[in-house]
Amino acid sequence: MSDIVLSASVRQNLLSLQSTADLLSTTQNRLATGKKVNTALDNPTNYFTAASLDNRAGDISNLLDGIGNGVQVLQAANTGITSLQKLVDSAKSVANQALQATVGYSTKSSITATITGATADDLRGSAPRTDTTATAGAAIYSASATVATTATVLSALTDSTGGTTGTALGAGDTLTVNGKTITFASGTGALAGSGTTYTMGIGTTVGDLTAAIDSLQGGGATSTFATGQITLHTGTDADLSVTGTAVAKLGLSAAAANTATRGTGTAGALDGLTLSFGAVGTGAATTITFGDGTGGTVKSLNDLNSKLSADNLLATIDSAGKLTITTTNDAASFSIGTVGGTAAGAGKAFENSSTGASASTGGAPVQDAAALAVRANLVSQYNNILDQITSTSQDSSFNGVNLLNGDQLKLTFNETGKSTLKIQGVTFNSAGLGLSSLTAGTDFLDNSSANTVISNLDKASSTLRTEASALGSNLSIVQIRQDFSKNLINVLQTGSSNLTLADTNEEAANSQALSTRQSIAVSALALANQSQQSVLQLLR
Repeated sequence: MSDIVLSASVRQNLLSLQSTADLLSTTQNRLATGKKVNTALDNPTNYFTAASLDNRAGDISNLLDGIGNGVQVLQAANTGITSLQKLVDSAKSVANQALQATVGYSTKSSITATITGATADDLRGSAPRTDTTATAGAAIYSASATVATTATVLSALTDSTGGTTGTALGAGDTLTVNGKTITFASGTGALAGSGTTYTMGIGTTVGDLTAAIDSLQGGGATSTFATGQITLHTGTDADLSVTGTAVAKLGLSAAAANTATRGTGTAGALDGLTLSFGAVGTGAATTITFGDGTGGTVKSLNDLNSKLSADNLLATIDSAGKLTITTTNDAASFSIGTVGGTAAGAGKAFENSSTGASASTGGAPVQDAAALAVRANLVSQYNNILDQITSTSQDSSFNGVNLLNGDQLKLTFNETGKSTLKIQGVTFNSAGLGLSSLTAGTDFLDNSSANTVISNLDKASSTLRTEASALGSNLSIVQIRQDFSKNLINVLQTGSSNLTLADTNEEAANSQALSTRQSIAVSALALANQSQQSVLQLLR
């Protein structure tokens, strides 16, 4: 086209029109793609920077799937722990039922002692009072004047002078012993009656009479008749008073002199004495000292039980002063071992009468078959729950990862692999929680066994809560990093867009302006050509 000659003005307008067309093409391309940088030629710096940002955003986006799976693994473990906690609570409920069930023993190990005069307020009691010779009568003889024996008949007795007129014991005579009156009658009738009124035949023997007197006044009295003389005793339980018309005829003293008092005993029979017990079950060895209740000594039943409670022992006392020390329900399956101390042993208050040993030993407890059957059923329920604990922990997995079965979860948070989180799993089967199966006939037999199981279950609950807290913390971290990654992807993509995206409003305005400019350029080109058109007109 070098042959064609254009004027300078036409060429200038043509160049302007071409430039406008190029700009319009660029603007239309930006409007079509939405980007102002489409190739490295558009803006090398922005293009490669945006590509780097997009690549990083893509890499992080690819990691989000793994992070999401990690969240679900943690959720699965947390769900498992929630179920395990409920199972542990169920097992604890079974153990509490064992506490409320009848203890598995009909008779528990115990030691006993009857302490004269002991009461719940003062266990020390008193030593037995001593027997006293109440009255020794003058010698009396049989009618034959021979030395009398217990076989001598009452009606044949004479007074010490040997006379018989008006002195022989006869029907109608009375003898009152501690307010209980014997009226003598003819014949050989033995002692009969009740309350305060009795009868006895004068045809019975002196031995029958002394035995009757002893039985009426009680307390181990042992009145005697030897070498023609009746000797009365008080015994240990009561003083003795003897009156009546038969007193003189039996050779006894005047009525006013026939009152005798027992010998005195020692107050506080257990004062200063000790009892020592070895550890019973989970209890602690205990030594007690009887005293006035001060300085750590034991006086009342409450004092004693306060000391014994630490050794799983309980004391009771009845109205007769019988003190019984037995194991509590917490240690019903255990026996009281050898009991030492100055109050125990042969001839002591706490004497092992069955063996005569030097110290008292509690007998073995006696099992209750019906109660044992109930407790064996509770053992079976408990073991079934432990099986479920194990299977639940093994089922708490997601996508092949089980944090309750010892697996490890590793999560990567950035494209370089340097930002990671490792979560080490735990083994939460029954053994891993410190729980073991029970044996029927051995476990749950008493409260101590049940309390031991409950203690282990409490520890398991605490372990589960601790792990749940750790999982919750890790889950929070993972979710925070997941949100962070999502936001970072948005930041990267926004940064990339800021470098490459076109401003459509601006480009639209540019397009409109360029279209106008192009129209003007076309008009200018037409004007530039008008001079040549005038020459053409002349040629025509």
